[in-house]
Amino acid sequence: MTRYRFVTPHRTGKWYPDLETAKRFASAIGAGFMDSRTGRFFAYVGTRLEIASASTIDGDMTVAA
Repeated sequence: MTRYRFVTPHRTGKWYPDLETAKRFASAIGAGFMDSRTGRFFAYVGTRLEIASASTIDGDMTVAA
């Protein structure tokens, strides 16, 4: 199972089971915003997406910039 979360320089989001849910809740930590007209997510500068799989050991995860 793959999990997703957004991380800012000052806050870390919760893990979510799918990317769309992670994007939807990213604004709660100030990671970005969803454009209501297009449904597109815009991340703020310094925000990164972390992706963890079920086989990930703590501290060893893929980071998508």
